[in-house]
Amino acid sequence: MARSLFSHSSVFQPSSSLSSPKLAASLSINSSLQTQEVRPLSISKARPVSPLMKSNCSLVKCNPSVVVETEAEIPIEKKFAAFPTVMDINQIREILPHRFPFLLVDRVIECKPGVTAVGIKNVTINDNFFPGHFPERPIMPGVLMVEAMAQVGGMVMLQPEVGGSRENFFFAGIDKVRFRKPVIAGDTLVMRMTLVKLQKRFGVAKMEGKAYVGGEVVCEGEFLMATGSSE
Repeated sequence: MARSLFSHSSVFQPSSSLSSPKLAASLSINSSLQTQEVRPLSISKARPVSPLMKSNCSLVKCNPSVVVETEAEIPIEKKFAAFPTVMDINQIREILPHRFPFLLVDRVIECKPGVTAVGIKNVTINDNFFPGHFPERPIMPGVLMVEAMAQVGGMVMLQPEVGGSRENFFFAGIDKVRFRKPVIAGDTLVMRMTLVKLQKRFGVAKMEGKAYVGGEVVCEGEFLMATGSSE
C-alpha cells in the first residue's frame, strides 16, 4: 500500500489561540447566519386612495378655474377701496383761503401738521380749464398741478399746531420742477408735500412735493413758502 503523503503527525491541529471561547462564539454566529433562509423582500400592494383623500389632495393643487370663478364673483366696482378721509372739503375750506375756481384740493387723506400731508384732486372734464387746455385733448395745465401741490403744502403749515396764519402765508418759489406724464380728465391726482427745512427767523419753509396718478409720479419739485405781511 502506498504511503500517505502526510503523516498523522502532520495533520493540521488547531492552535490554542484558535480554540479560544471568543473565536468559537464568532464561528457559531457565522454558521447560524449562513444557515438562515434568505427571504426576498415583500412589496406591499398599493393601498387604494379613498375619495376623501382625493378631495384633500386636490385642495393643494392650484385649480385655475376655481381662481377665475372667485375673481368673477367680486364685481370690479367693489374691488378698489376708497381713499380715507382725514379732512373733507369743509375742513379744507376752514384752513385754506382759496375758493372756486382755484381751490384745487378735494380731500386730505393724511396729515401730520408741520411734517407732511397728502391731498387728492379729482380731475374731471367739468373743470373750467379744460375748454381752453385743450379743446381736442383735455390736459391739466402743469402750473395748476404745481398750485394744487402748493395748497397741500399749505395744509402742512397752516395747522393750528404749527401756528401758521392763512392771511400771511404765500407761495414764494419753485425749483427743480419736472412734469413726467400728462394728467387728463378722469385721473385722481394724489399729492404729497413734506417739510424739509423751516427757518422761523426769516419765515421761510422749504418743502418737497410729488404728485402721483395710479402710483406713478407725474410731477415733482421743490417749493418755498413764506410768511409775511399781507400788504
